[in-house]
Amino acid sequence: MSRARVLPGRIERVALAGVWAREWTVFRHYWRTRTFAAVVEPVIMLVAFGIGFGKLVSHIAGIPYIQFVGTGAVATAVLFSAVFSAMFDSLYKRRYQRVYEAMLAAPVDVDELVTGESLFLGVRAGVYGIAPLLVAFCFGLPPAPTMVLVPLVGVLTGIGFAALGMLFSAMASTFDDLSYVISGVITPLFLIAGTFFPLTRLPEWLRSLAVLNPLYHCVELVRHCAFGLHPGADLVHVAALVTFGALTWTVAVWRTRARLVV
Repeated sequence: MSRARVLPGRIERVALAGVWAREWTVFRHYWRTRTFAAVVEPVIMLVAFGIGFGKLVSHIAGIPYIQFVGTGAVATAVLFSAVFSAMFDSLYKRRYQRVYEAMLAAPVDVDELVTGESLFLGVRAGVYGIAPLLVAFCFGLPPAPTMVLVPLVGVLTGIGFAALGMLFSAMASTFDDLSYVISGVITPLFLIAGTFFPLTRLPEWLRSLAVLNPLYHCVELVRHCAFGLHPGADLVHVAALVTFGALTWTVAVWRTRARLVV
Protein backbone atom coordinates (compact mmCIF):
# COMPACT_ATOMS: atom_id res chain seq x y z
CA MET A 1 0.00 0.00 0.00
CA SER A 2 1.42 3.38 -0.91
CA ARG A 3 2.00 6.00 1.75
CA ALA A 4 -0.56 8.32 0.19
CA ARG A 5 -3.34 5.81 0.81
CA VAL A 6 -2.55 5.31 4.47
CA LEU A 7 -5.06 6.83 6.88
CA PRO A 8 -3.82 9.96 8.72
CA GLY A 9 -2.53 9.25 12.21
CA ARG A 10 -1.67 5.64 11.45
CA ILE A 11 1.74 4.56 12.75
CA GLU A 12 3.73 2.46 10.30
CA ARG A 13 6.50 0.08 11.30
CA VAL A 14 8.70 1.14 8.39
CA ALA A 15 8.61 4.77 9.51
CA LEU A 16 9.32 3.77 13.12
CA ALA A 17 12.25 1.70 11.91
CA GLY A 18 13.57 4.75 10.10
CA VAL A 19 13.38 6.88 13.25
CA TRP A 20 15.09 4.13 15.26
CA ALA A 21 17.80 3.73 12.61
CA ARG A 22 18.67 7.41 12.86
CA GLU A 23 18.66 7.36 16.66
CA TRP A 24 20.88 4.27 16.71
CA THR A 25 23.32 5.77 14.21
CA VAL A 26 23.72 8.90 16.34
CA PHE A 27 23.94 6.88 19.55
CA ARG A 28 26.77 4.76 18.16
CA HIS A 29 28.91 7.90 17.85
CA TYR A 30 28.10 9.39 21.26
CA TRP A 31 27.30 6.36 23.42
CA ARG A 32 30.32 6.81 25.71
CA THR A 33 29.48 10.32 26.91
CA ARG A 34 25.74 9.68 27.12
CA THR A 35 26.13 6.40 28.94
CA PHE A 36 28.66 7.89 31.36
CA ALA A 37 26.34 10.74 32.34
CA ALA A 38 23.23 8.55 32.60
CA VAL A 39 24.84 5.79 34.64
CA VAL A 40 27.51 7.42 36.80
CA GLU A 41 25.31 10.11 38.41
CA PRO A 42 22.73 7.68 39.89
CA VAL A 43 25.54 5.37 41.00
CA ILE A 44 27.30 8.24 42.80
CA MET A 45 24.02 9.14 44.51
CA LEU A 46 23.56 5.52 45.51
CA VAL A 47 27.01 5.27 47.05
CA ALA A 48 26.86 8.71 48.69
CA PHE A 49 23.40 8.32 50.22
CA GLY A 50 23.74 4.62 50.92
CA ILE A 51 27.06 4.85 52.71
CA GLY A 52 26.52 8.32 54.18
CA PHE A 53 23.00 7.96 55.56
CA GLY A 54 23.58 4.25 55.97
CA LYS A 55 25.79 5.10 58.94
CA LEU A 56 22.84 6.85 60.57
CA VAL A 57 19.96 4.67 59.35
CA SER A 58 20.84 1.00 59.19
CA HIS A 59 17.49 -0.44 58.07
CA ILE A 60 14.17 0.73 56.65
CA ALA A 61 11.20 -1.65 56.78
CA GLY A 62 13.63 -4.46 57.53
CA ILE A 63 15.76 -3.66 54.46
CA PRO A 64 19.38 -2.49 54.77
CA TYR A 65 19.43 1.18 53.80
CA ILE A 66 22.04 0.75 51.06
CA GLN A 67 19.78 -1.84 49.41
CA PHE A 68 16.74 0.37 49.92
CA VAL A 69 18.47 3.22 48.11
CA GLY A 70 19.98 0.89 45.51
CA THR A 71 16.61 -0.31 44.30
CA GLY A 72 15.26 3.24 44.30
CA ALA A 73 18.25 4.51 42.32
CA VAL A 74 17.11 2.36 39.39
CA ALA A 75 14.17 4.72 38.94
CA THR A 76 16.51 7.71 39.20
CA ALA A 77 18.68 6.37 36.38
CA VAL A 78 15.60 5.79 34.23
CA LEU A 79 14.26 9.27 34.92
CA PHE A 80 17.49 11.11 34.16
CA SER A 81 18.24 9.10 31.04
CA ALA A 82 14.79 9.44 29.52
CA VAL A 83 13.53 12.90 30.38
CA PHE A 84 16.75 14.91 30.02
CA SER A 85 17.68 13.32 26.71
CA ALA A 86 14.18 13.91 25.38
CA MET A 87 14.06 17.53 26.51
CA PHE A 88 17.44 18.78 25.39
CA ASP A 89 17.95 16.61 22.31
CA SER A 90 14.45 17.25 20.99
CA LEU A 91 14.74 21.00 21.42
CA TYR A 92 18.15 21.02 19.72
CA LYS A 93 16.93 18.92 16.80
CA ARG A 94 13.74 20.93 16.36
CA ARG A 95 14.97 24.50 16.79
CA TYR A 96 18.64 24.49 15.84
CA GLN A 97 19.40 21.49 13.64
CA ARG A 98 15.98 21.39 11.93
CA VAL A 99 16.20 17.61 11.95
CA TYR A 100 12.49 17.17 12.54
CA GLU A 101 11.61 19.27 9.52
CA ALA A 102 13.85 17.07 7.40
CA MET A 103 12.26 13.92 8.83
CA LEU A 104 8.76 15.20 8.11
CA ALA A 105 9.80 15.82 4.52
CA ALA A 106 10.38 12.06 4.31
CA PRO A 107 7.51 9.58 4.72
CA VAL A 108 7.39 10.12 8.51
CA ASP A 109 4.67 12.00 10.37
CA VAL A 110 4.59 13.54 13.84
CA ASP A 111 2.96 10.49 15.46
CA GLU A 112 5.74 8.24 14.20
CA LEU A 113 8.46 10.72 15.10
CA VAL A 114 7.32 11.07 18.73
CA THR A 115 6.59 7.35 19.05
CA GLY A 116 9.93 6.29 17.59
CA GLU A 117 12.00 8.61 19.75
CA SER A 118 10.03 7.83 22.93
CA LEU A 119 10.41 4.10 22.39
CA PHE A 120 14.13 4.37 21.68
CA LEU A 121 14.81 6.53 24.72
CA GLY A 122 12.58 4.33 26.87
CA VAL A 123 14.41 1.15 25.92
CA ARG A 124 17.77 2.84 26.47
CA ALA A 125 16.62 4.10 29.89
CA GLY A 126 15.55 0.59 30.86
CA VAL A 127 19.03 -0.70 30.06
CA TYR A 128 20.72 2.14 31.97
CA GLY A 129 18.55 1.39 34.98
CA ILE A 130 20.35 -1.92 35.45
CA ALA A 131 23.60 -0.18 36.51
CA PRO A 132 22.50 0.89 40.05
CA LEU A 133 21.10 -2.59 40.57
CA LEU A 134 24.48 -4.15 39.75
CA VAL A 135 26.15 -1.77 42.21
CA ALA A 136 23.59 -2.73 44.86
CA PHE A 137 24.58 -6.37 44.36
CA CYS A 138 28.10 -5.39 45.41
CA PHE A 139 26.63 -4.01 48.65
CA GLY A 140 24.80 -7.21 49.52
CA LEU A 141 21.52 -7.00 47.62
CA PRO A 142 20.53 -10.67 47.16
CA PRO A 143 19.67 -11.61 43.55
CA ALA A 144 16.12 -12.79 42.96
CA PRO A 145 14.54 -14.41 39.87
CA THR A 146 11.93 -11.65 39.65
CA MET A 147 14.67 -9.08 39.11
CA VAL A 148 14.62 -10.00 35.42
CA LEU A 149 11.47 -7.84 35.32
CA VAL A 150 13.39 -4.71 36.40
CA PRO A 151 14.49 -3.73 32.85
CA LEU A 152 10.88 -4.07 31.67
CA VAL A 153 9.75 -1.75 34.47
CA GLY A 154 12.48 0.66 33.42
CA VAL A 155 11.41 0.58 29.77
CA LEU A 156 7.76 1.17 30.65
CA THR A 157 8.69 4.09 32.90
CA GLY A 158 11.26 5.44 30.45
CA ILE A 159 8.78 5.62 27.58
CA GLY A 160 6.45 7.78 29.64
CA PHE A 161 9.20 10.13 30.79
CA ALA A 162 10.68 10.34 27.29
CA ALA A 163 7.28 11.42 25.99
CA LEU A 164 7.05 13.90 28.87
CA GLY A 165 10.45 15.30 27.92
CA MET A 166 9.36 15.71 24.31
CA LEU A 167 6.26 17.51 25.52
CA PHE A 168 8.35 19.95 27.56
CA SER A 169 10.68 20.40 24.60
CA ALA A 170 7.76 21.26 22.33
CA MET A 171 6.62 23.88 24.84
CA ALA A 172 10.05 25.52 25.11
CA SER A 173 11.67 28.04 22.80
CA THR A 174 15.16 28.08 24.33
CA PHE A 175 17.22 25.87 26.62
CA ASP A 176 16.73 28.41 29.42
CA ASP A 177 13.00 27.67 29.36
CA LEU A 178 13.73 24.12 30.46
CA SER A 179 15.11 25.43 33.77
CA TYR A 180 11.54 25.98 34.93
CA VAL A 181 10.74 22.36 34.18
CA ILE A 182 13.83 20.98 35.92
CA SER A 183 13.27 23.00 39.10
CA GLY A 184 9.47 22.96 39.17
CA VAL A 185 8.66 19.47 37.92
CA ILE A 186 11.57 17.05 37.61
CA THR A 187 13.20 17.83 40.98
CA PRO A 188 9.96 17.37 43.01
CA LEU A 189 9.22 14.14 41.15
CA PHE A 190 12.72 12.92 41.91
CA LEU A 191 12.61 13.80 45.61
CA ILE A 192 9.07 12.63 46.40
CA ALA A 193 9.19 9.14 44.95
CA GLY A 194 10.31 7.05 47.91
CA THR A 195 13.83 6.70 46.54
CA PHE A 196 15.77 7.84 49.60
CA PHE A 197 13.13 7.60 52.33
CA PRO A 198 9.73 5.91 52.70
CA LEU A 199 6.67 8.00 51.93
CA THR A 200 5.22 7.10 55.32
CA ARG A 201 7.51 9.80 56.73
CA LEU A 202 5.65 12.48 54.78
CA PRO A 203 2.51 14.37 55.86
CA GLU A 204 -0.77 12.81 54.77
CA TRP A 205 -1.53 15.46 52.13
CA LEU A 206 1.93 15.09 50.60
CA ARG A 207 1.63 11.30 50.52
CA SER A 208 -1.59 11.68 48.56
CA LEU A 209 0.19 13.81 45.98
CA ALA A 210 3.17 11.45 45.87
CA VAL A 211 0.91 8.60 44.76
CA LEU A 212 0.29 10.61 41.57
CA ASN A 213 4.03 10.59 40.88
CA PRO A 214 4.81 8.01 38.15
CA LEU A 215 8.35 7.66 39.48
CA TYR A 216 6.90 6.43 42.78
CA HIS A 217 5.18 3.57 40.96
CA CYS A 218 8.46 2.68 39.27
CA VAL A 219 10.29 2.63 42.62
CA GLU A 220 7.64 0.40 44.16
CA LEU A 221 7.73 -2.06 41.26
CA VAL A 222 11.52 -2.30 41.35
CA ARG A 223 11.52 -2.91 45.11
CA HIS A 224 8.83 -5.55 44.77
CA CYS A 225 10.88 -7.26 42.06
CA ALA A 226 13.82 -7.30 44.47
CA PHE A 227 12.11 -8.17 47.76
CA GLY A 228 8.89 -9.91 46.77
CA LEU A 229 6.05 -9.24 44.37
CA HIS A 230 2.62 -8.01 45.48
CA PRO A 231 0.37 -8.94 42.52
CA GLY A 232 -2.59 -6.75 43.41
CA ALA A 233 -0.57 -3.63 44.16
CA ASP A 234 1.82 -4.28 41.28
CA LEU A 235 -1.00 -4.36 38.75
CA VAL A 236 -2.07 -0.94 40.01
CA HIS A 237 1.49 0.36 39.63
CA VAL A 238 1.73 -1.01 36.08
CA ALA A 239 -1.64 0.49 35.18
CA ALA A 240 -0.50 3.87 36.53
CA LEU A 241 2.66 3.78 34.37
CA VAL A 242 0.72 2.72 31.27
CA THR A 243 -1.77 5.54 31.83
CA PHE A 244 1.06 8.01 32.35
CA GLY A 245 2.80 6.90 29.15
CA ALA A 246 -0.38 7.02 27.06
CA LEU A 247 -1.31 10.47 28.38
CA THR A 248 2.12 12.03 27.90
CA TRP A 249 2.46 10.49 24.42
CA THR A 250 -0.92 11.88 23.36
CA VAL A 251 -0.17 15.40 24.58
CA ALA A 252 3.41 15.28 23.23
CA VAL A 253 2.13 14.37 19.75
CA TRP A 254 -0.44 17.16 19.87
CA ARG A 255 2.05 19.78 21.03
CA THR A 256 4.82 18.67 18.69
CA ARG A 257 2.44 18.77 15.74
CA ALA A 258 1.45 22.31 16.68
CA ARG A 259 5.14 23.26 16.64
CA LEU A 260 6.12 21.54 13.41
CA VAL A 261 3.04 21.54 11.21
CA VAL A 262 1.74 24.95 10.16
